[in-house]
Amino acid sequence: MANVTVIGAQWGDEGKGKIVDWLASRADAVVRFQGGHNAGHTLVVGDKVYKLSLLPSGIVTGTLSIIGNGVVLDPWALKAEIEKLEGQGVTITPDNFAIADNCPLILPLHRDLDGLRETAAGAGKIGTTGRGIGPAYEDKVGRRAIRVCDLAHLDHLEPQLDRLCAHHDALRAGFDQPPVDRDELLADLREIAPFVLQFAQPVWKRLKKVRKAGAKILFEGAQGVLLDVDHGTYPFVTSSNTVSGTAAAGSGLGPGSTGFVLGIVKAYTTRVGSGPFPTELNDDVGQRLGERGHEFGTVTGRQRRCGWFDAVLVRQSCAISGVTGIALTKLDVLDGFDTVRICTGYRLDGKILDYFPSHAADQAAVEPIYEEMEGWRETTAGARSWADLPAQAIKYIQRVQELIETPVALVSTSPEREDTILVRDPFVDRG
Repeated sequence: MANVTVIGAQWGDEGKGKIVDWLASRADAVVRFQGGHNAGHTLVVGDKVYKLSLLPSGIVTGTLSIIGNGVVLDPWALKAEIEKLEGQGVTITPDNFAIADNCPLILPLHRDLDGLRETAAGAGKIGTTGRGIGPAYEDKVGRRAIRVCDLAHLDHLEPQLDRLCAHHDALRAGFDQPPVDRDELLADLREIAPFVLQFAQPVWKRLKKVRKAGAKILFEGAQGVLLDVDHGTYPFVTSSNTVSGTAAAGSGLGPGSTGFVLGIVKAYTTRVGSGPFPTELNDDVGQRLGERGHEFGTVTGRQRRCGWFDAVLVRQSCAISGVTGIALTKLDVLDGFDTVRICTGYRLDGKILDYFPSHAADQAAVEPIYEEMEGWRETTAGARSWADLPAQAIKYIQRVQELIETPVALVSTSPEREDTILVRDPFVDRG
């Protein structure tokens, strides 16, 4: 049996929650390996809706769920999310939930800095969620982070606080803010420490044991490849690597553990926040896609920008992330269009490009080249086999997989777990 790594192959919000939930019900362990509580997954199970932003999706079904060391952890957000889910009847104990003890923490000072920077940035705003994710990753790389394991040694935290505050007090002074209140920070950490530490452990060790037993591991990515700090639309990206390769480094398992890489791809394109978006539609069609697709962020509630499917971007994402097969989601949103369009290339300064350039100015200047296809009037919502799909919808799917040079592994036709057309089983088919 193969492990499966799920990543978003666009700018996030591709419907990963539904697919991960569907796969999690068949996995033995689910692992988050990057990001923080800036990434939301909405799960619809029967008549219940669960909104997760930090916990792995397997927690809803009682599957062993692990937060890997590649995640930055806000302990207060974690506590609030666990309490909310417990209120919905979900059981969360150290038996089914674990946190890597080498996870860096998101502290109140990180949230402060995030907000201060975005407010001051003016036209240079990146459009962060303001939750302190970026500043927490900066402190990790700057070797001044406070980590989960430090919560068990708070009486010996002074040298780390010296390093941390030397950095943050200088930044805060630049924003005309008072220095970090070290006593308050320590008091907050002492209060939250017992809650977090009950779940803390060297998760690489637990995962090694799980893998040795032949269990199926599902690596759950957050955001999307186009938000990757290296490969995305820099600087309008997140602060972590979102590509599939991060599953190894962010969990403590080797690169051979990622298994089948399933890229989640929406049948059109959306983006939240600032940054380039070649196929964006600021017209009735874009409005219609947004309304039909209920395009609002799980975490932020922000309306998503909408546009036609961009095959250039998805082909690039699939190549960079070594995608074995894609899960095509929200096909039903395209129902009823007379014609549908797919971006197959770009024009830039009189040249035709078959890739998305790295420079922000070039990214903003490219003009999409479209291929037009006949739409379909019949509904695809709730389809569970190819026979349930209109002929034109099947042609659209086939054209998408040709253009992105990656096969379709499954098609999702509604938020319901069972409304899925399975072409290749990621847990069985090693590609």
